[in-house]
Amino acid sequence: MSDSQPDPERGVARSLRIAQVAPLYERVPPVLYGGTERVVAYLTEELVRRGHEVTLFASGDSQTEAHLIAAAEKALRLDPNTEDTLSPHIIEMGQVVERAEDFDLIHSHVDYIAFPMGRTAPAPVVHTMHGRLDLPYHVPLFRQYRDVPLVSISDAQREPLRHLNLNWVGTVYHGLPRDGYAYNARPAGYLAFLGRLSPEKRPDLAIEAAKKAGLPLKIAAKVDDKDRPYVEREIEPLLDHPLVELIGEIGDEDKAEFLGNALALLFPIDWPEPFGLVMIEAMACGTPVITRPYGSVPEIIDPGRTGLIGDTLEELVDAIKRVEAIDRAACRQEFERRFTIERMADDYEALYRTL
Repeated sequence: MSDSQPDPERGVARSLRIAQVAPLYERVPPVLYGGTERVVAYLTEELVRRGHEVTLFASGDSQTEAHLIAAAEKALRLDPNTEDTLSPHIIEMGQVVERAEDFDLIHSHVDYIAFPMGRTAPAPVVHTMHGRLDLPYHVPLFRQYRDVPLVSISDAQREPLRHLNLNWVGTVYHGLPRDGYAYNARPAGYLAFLGRLSPEKRPDLAIEAAKKAGLPLKIAAKVDDKDRPYVEREIEPLLDHPLVELIGEIGDEDKAEFLGNALALLFPIDWPEPFGLVMIEAMACGTPVITRPYGSVPEIIDPGRTGLIGDTLEELVDAIKRVEAIDRAACRQEFERRFTIERMADDYEALYRTL
């Protein structure tokens, strides 16, 4: 599905009444970190631009041209008054079901919590899975809901559950606005790490590789509460080094400059990454990605053209030393060919019409 194109034979299709159902942890679009909510924002605004009648179910502080219905006044993660994150999502599911007859299609981004709703709503419901699917509890859960229509964000994301023969209706890679990330042909001399400080993202490996390569590393990342003990124990002792700078969590207004000025993005993951939005954010700026061969990486990165892939510390250090040979213009060209919001919306529109 990721390579699909609009059908020229269908002419000008009628607009659809579409519900986009977002998680409530971050606003749409997020103030700071928040990959899923950012993708929902891009898709929602592009569908509105194309003339569809879109209703967005999201936190009340979201900013959208769609009709907004809120189950929580503010995004839950940054709201100090949040005591429970489940009940607002249950309220949100109720809001969707109450209005389901008003829609031609409901597109859910809230993971498996929406599966029961998908079976009972009077409108078709499709679920984009944004997270990892390799944990033990996923098997009995998805076995129970084999019938619900699912969209993967990479082919690799499906692999742990392939034996269940689930109802996958397509793979749609994420997309970004063309003008959201400016191309930078002349970067500064630092390496960038952007995302979460967590064990599966391996910031420790990024730090060690940068130090061995003798290049500065700037870290722009958030820390979830569950990862705080790991950060305090494993990462904070590594930050007291002249080549390492912890910037903290940054928002969209700073992200393009941060990535665009980097010699390369270090993305040394140690888990089955479902997609990795930061990889295409870097490519949009012309910045190559140095990463490891897990999850979606082989689908997203073209070695020697948009980045370099290595597994061991030594291979990552060698990649850092060779990364300047990569044509930054080619990185941007690959982004424009494969990872724009227009291409993502084309793919989803084609799926919607099959449903």
